[in-house]
Amino acid sequence: MRITKRTNIAIRVLMYCTAHRDRLVTKAEIAEVCKASENHLAQVINQLAQLGVINTQRGRNGGLELARAPEDIEIGSIFRAMEIPAPDAECFADADNSCPLIAACRLRDALQDALEAFYSRLDMVTLEALVCDNPELTKILSPEECDRAKRLARKKSVHYGMR
Repeated sequence: MRITKRTNIAIRVLMYCTAHRDRLVTKAEIAEVCKASENHLAQVINQLAQLGVINTQRGRNGGLELARAPEDIEIGSIFRAMEIPAPDAECFADADNSCPLIAACRLRDALQDALEAFYSRLDMVTLEALVCDNPELTKILSPEECDRAKRLARKKSVHYGMR
């Protein structure tokens, strides 16, 4: 199974929002940390908002946030919504399907079963399971948090005469 860039970015957006649950996040900061173009992000964010997974707020102090708790967001449902249509096999195409074996081929059913098994396995994974208690991911997604803690520690040591 090949995952589209759109789905990959959608999961990054959701992970970033989970790592920053205490505030609205901006498209620009997600683009920088997640290495995605803001234009592509805008399309993905729009789709995630339509799915009811994130809330968006326009304006100067706008941004986005999760619409539901991370433990209530199943990764399989995100993949299903973002990965439509089915896998890249000619027999799944409504148009341009010139395969002469379509009437007797069992590969289509096998591929459909494999795809459903793939999604079913992802249904067991929540956004919370991907992000929470994952300090390595937190370091990547929340570098300013780490920097802020270091700055505060530095200020305290200077304030108390320690250096």
